[in-house]
Amino acid sequence: MNQTLAASAITYPTGFTKWITIITAISCAVLELIDTTIVNVSLREISGSIGATTTEIAWVVTAYAISNVIIIPLTSMLSDLFGRRTYFTASVIIFTVASLMCGLSDSLWTLVFWRFIQGLGGGGLLSTAQTIIVGAFPPEKISTANAIFGMGIIMGPTFGPTLGGFITEYKTWHWIFYVNIPIGIAAAVLSWTYITDRVGAFKPKKIDWWGILFLIMAIGSLQYVLEEGTSKDWFESNEIVIFTIVSVFGLIAFIYRELSIDYPAVNIKLYKNYNLVMGSIMNFMLGLMLFGTVFIFPLFAQITLGWTPLQTGVFMIPGALCSAVAMPLVGNLLSKGANPKTIIIIGVLLTFGFLMLLGGASIDSNEGNFYVPFVLRGFGMAFMMSPILALAVGGLQGKDMVQAIGLANMIRQLGGAVGIALINVYVVHLNAQTRSNMIGYINTYDTVSSDRVNTLTQNFLNSGYSFDEAQSMAYRMLEGALFKQQSLVSYTQGFLVVGFTILICIPVVLLIRYKKGAKTKAIADH
Repeated sequence: MNQTLAASAITYPTGFTKWITIITAISCAVLELIDTTIVNVSLREISGSIGATTTEIAWVVTAYAISNVIIIPLTSMLSDLFGRRTYFTASVIIFTVASLMCGLSDSLWTLVFWRFIQGLGGGGLLSTAQTIIVGAFPPEKISTANAIFGMGIIMGPTFGPTLGGFITEYKTWHWIFYVNIPIGIAAAVLSWTYITDRVGAFKPKKIDWWGILFLIMAIGSLQYVLEEGTSKDWFESNEIVIFTIVSVFGLIAFIYRELSIDYPAVNIKLYKNYNLVMGSIMNFMLGLMLFGTVFIFPLFAQITLGWTPLQTGVFMIPGALCSAVAMPLVGNLLSKGANPKTIIIIGVLLTFGFLMLLGGASIDSNEGNFYVPFVLRGFGMAFMMSPILALAVGGLQGKDMVQAIGLANMIRQLGGAVGIALINVYVVHLNAQTRSNMIGYINTYDTVSSDRVNTLTQNFLNSGYSFDEAQSMAYRMLEGALFKQQSLVSYTQGFLVVGFTILICIPVVLLIRYKKGAKTKAIADH
């Protein structure tokens, strides 16, 4: 009864105030997500500038990812503790200052430290931004709110490599971080001016320090294992084994702690909600798809097809724009009572088509061969994003909804980390296996390979090289051709495997409970 009265007493922002609030929130969310991928194409330049090895420079990515995934599920508690306006503005300031310090860093571990701090600020922006956007709309318009946030979720990771490639090509790597500063300053001013505290929020009487510690142990260690496992040969490394044990212990201790106290840092009792469990599975798969494909396609295009980082990033923009077009369409369909399960299944099938088309790529493929697949991806991700969130948090109110949003974002980020790790392991393993199978055919007894070597050798002899030089260069060219072929096979097989994996979503969607004829909605948390 009280909740109903409170809900009816809520006033929603209108006009200029409403849209400046939404723009501020979505800009901060996009900024955070861009920074998860923007450095990827610049790691080589950064490592050369600060004197770090290829293995060491990976910590620039890992540090951000670890702090990001730790802070996201805690945003609800921190938002209530400090007040949403104060916490969101502080997160913007922390993110902006850390960006400045990252750009000024002249050593590896200084840069890694500030990337960790940047991730703490960025993680606070993501879930809080979503609650702000949701709170700007009445319950019957919740699908529109989810569609707006979904655009940022999809476009952020996609534009990251593009922006990173452009800056790396025309500026220095420092500007990857400096570009955040003017946006961050403007966002901090707008946030303090227009963002309001959540109605019904209450300051926790006690802080669950043990729960926070166990969460850091569990999620932080798991993220480290996923980020560093491939480079350290997984469980052949004592370091990976130790962090895995710490993660398992932390997870068990965290679950026991949160279920046994009255003031948990993260209310995991929400998972008694059946649809939230199903939605978490779907969010995990969504993260795997979103981040996994952004990870694997640039590698495929640059290694196999010879594209530049900037060319790769620019190519991915049209697909993201398709998502931007599709998101309002999906929101409109949901608000009119369309069955979200049907929309999600259509999205799964479109995404499956995208991966099947990529799986049919050849060494002669060019940009024209990939436009249709990426259009399918753009629409497919849009058709999955909003309905998944709407079904997962449907019926939750106030603080429960804020907690559920934080958990959904954490699960999606973890899905991305797991997806990248699994795809990387699969591709590396298949690459070695394919090379072993192919190289057996390259020998002096094979007519085709012998003729190829002889032709290349003769061409170099005709260009004035000595016989030894010509033969050596011929074998290097053959090695290059072999590398491209084995990479092509590995990556296309990787696309196909991810495609068939995404079909797992269909039975999960069918298991989600949805009352036919009811509009998908959730109680806004203004």
